Amino acid sequence: MRTERGSAVFWWVVVLALIGTGAWFAYPMLKPKEVKPQYQTVPVKRADIVQAVTASGQLSALVTVEVGSQISGNIKKLLADFNTPVKAGQIVAQLDAATYEAVKSQAQGELANAKASLELAQLNEKRQRELVAGNAAPQADLDKAVADLHQAEAQVKIKEGLLSKATIDLQRCTIFAPVDGVVISRDVNEGQTVAAAMTAPKLFTIANDLSKMQIEANVSEADIGGVKEGQTASFTVDAYPGRTFEGKVKMVRFAPVTVENVVTYVTVIEVANPKLELRPGMTANVSIVLDRRDNAIAIPNAALRYKPSSGGPPGAGPAMGGPPSGGMASSSESKGESKGKGPSSKRSEAKAEEKSDGPSSKNIYVLENGEPKAVEVQVGLTDGVTTEAISGIDEGTEVVTSQFMPASSGMSMSMNPFGGGGPPRR
Repeated sequence: MRTERGSAVFWWVVVLALIGTGAWFAYPMLKPKEVKPQYQTVPVKRADIVQAVTASGQLSALVTVEVGSQISGNIKKLLADFNTPVKAGQIVAQLDAATYEAVKSQAQGELANAKASLELAQLNEKRQRELVAGNAAPQADLDKAVADLHQAEAQVKIKEGLLSKATIDLQRCTIFAPVDGVVISRDVNEGQTVAAAMTAPKLFTIANDLSKMQIEANVSEADIGGVKEGQTASFTVDAYPGRTFEGKVKMVRFAPVTVENVVTYVTVIEVANPKLELRPGMTANVSIVLDRRDNAIAIPNAALRYKPSSGGPPGAGPAMGGPPSGGMASSSESKGESKGKGPSSKRSEAKAEEKSDGPSSKNIYVLENGEPKAVEVQVGLTDGVTTEAISGIDEGTEVVTSQFMPASSGMSMSMNPFGGGGPPRR
């Protein structure tokens, strides 16, 4: 009996010893490993940095004239059509002049009648003056004769004016091109009636010279401060994908244009069009060059925004919300950002960073013994993606752009309370 009891105790001791030995050796494997952050670096290179503002607008001719009719009538002839080149003074349309010829003839007859009345009034005034001088007629008859003479003279002037108006209306039945150019629009057809009651009806639109055009681009009020006359501009149009056209800023208008509380200023850009490839009305996406640096040391803007953090929980990484390319912000920074910075403030900061072209000092980070080390550099022009480094860093230096915590491996997966770790239930 004692032998069996001693044997059981012995085996229990052996089992406990084995369990203790296994726990001793398994403890280092079960102990969470310290995970160090990893860093993404980019070498500093030389590049051309161009600071520009973008806008959109429509192409138009330098001078566009709408040809209308000052009188009403039927279109008898059209002597110009779309794309017809015309010269100043060339006849482009003819209205039916029958009515206006009749009005002129009537005015001529009324003028002749008024002149005849004037001659009679002159003779009557002369006769009455002689009679009064010989005391053969009273003074009242002479006064009436003088008044009749003045009325006849006034009637002649009135009739001359009516004849002049009738002549001008008859001349306006012929429509002339006011400038040299090309007809880009025809708004009437032969036989159509045009009525010039309140406004002059438009017959044609003539572009003066399509070899020289302009773009009226709407530049935002946030960007207009850097736009000056004479700056170079490039633009693209949908009609020619992959091609870039050049222009030059001619004028920046002071008058604001406000659409849905967005304030813009019209910037006129001169464009050469010798091959007549560009056409009026095309939408142009314009980029106005404010400044540029050729072959400058360019730092990625991600390196300027990066700030090292103190790390995060084991296993944190992109899958757990850590940004893969911008660094992991500490909890205090993320709280402050979420409370005090909305999307509008972030856009404002990005815009301020993009527009800052004066030298300033900023910290960037390089790796030293596997840890980020701050380096102060003097920066200048930026294009929103890279920034010019004036001093403080050399070409080829690896700069830190982001950090992240790598996902842990091994036994740590079984420590996840939501990962289904542990022995299966039976």
